[in-house]
Order: sequence, then structure tokens, then C-alpha cells
Amino acid sequence: MLLAAPYAAAESKIGFINLQRVSNEAPQAQRAMKKIKAEFERRDQDLQKMSKQLQTMQDKLEKDGVTMSDADRRSREREFADLNRDFQRKQREFREDLSVRQNEELAVLYESVNKVIRRIAETEKYDLIVQEAVYFSPAIDITPKVIKALSEGGSASAPASATLSAK
Repeated sequence: MLLAAPYAAAESKIGFINLQRVSNEAPQAQRAMKKIKAEFERRDQDLQKMSKQLQTMQDKLEKDGVTMSDADRRSREREFADLNRDFQRKQREFREDLSVRQNEELAVLYESVNKVIRRIAETEKYDLIVQEAVYFSPAIDITPKVIKALSEGGSASAPASATLSAK
């Protein structure tokens, strides 16, 4: 049995796919990233405005706080705390919603990628294609083939790592 293992390995055709590279370079991923960015751009801008408003309020409190009456200072501190709490909640919701959308789009992309990988495996008679490896030889890297196949008409839309700033 041990003598047969090297023979079987020599006869096998193995490929490697760098899924992160596909997620960054596939046209479907790039379209999805733009779509998600457009979807979340308004909320991101609103969060940035709130952040600037909070910073302005904090600066004003620090600057004018010593000259304000105690009641006025407490009122402004309460107003600042309320706005800050609202900002934190909106920021958390934004991140959660963004993560959900990214995951939805990634699922679509990975479904397309897996179809392309299966088609390449069947067409080119691969015995094994792996998506993660500690080491792989560039000779078995089929990532460019997969990206090319996706560019030439592999399935629908899908994302990459769309990241928007949530300050």
C-alpha cells in the first residue's frame, strides 16, 4: 500500500485556487463592491456628520464649560451624551447591516466561483482543487483561469471586501 501511494500521487492532477485573490479581482466582486458602497454611502456620510457634530460639541464643552452655569453645562453634557449614544447605536447598526450585505454578496460570488471551478476541474480532468494551503507551487495555481472564466461570463453579481468608513 505504501508503494502505491507515490504512484497514485504522480498520476493525480491537483490545482489550487486563491479565493481571496478571486474576491478582489473578479469583475462580479468589483461590481458588487460598488453596489454595496452606493447602498451604504448615505448612511456613512450621515455617520461622519454626526461624528463631526460630536467633536464640535465636545470642543465647545471643553472650551466654554468653565464659564457656563452648572445647569447649562449639565444640559449640554446630557445633550452630548444622548447624541453620542445615538451615534454609537447607528454606527453599530451600520456595521451589522454592512456585514450582512457583504456576506450575502460573497455567498453569490462563491457560488459562481464554485461552478467555474467545477467546470474547470471537469474539463481539464483535475482530481483535486484546494482553496487553502500552507504552501502551493505556482504551477498548480488555477486562480488566473478562474478569474478569466468569471470575466468571460461566469455567473451573476457578487462582492469583495467592500469597506466603508464608519467613524
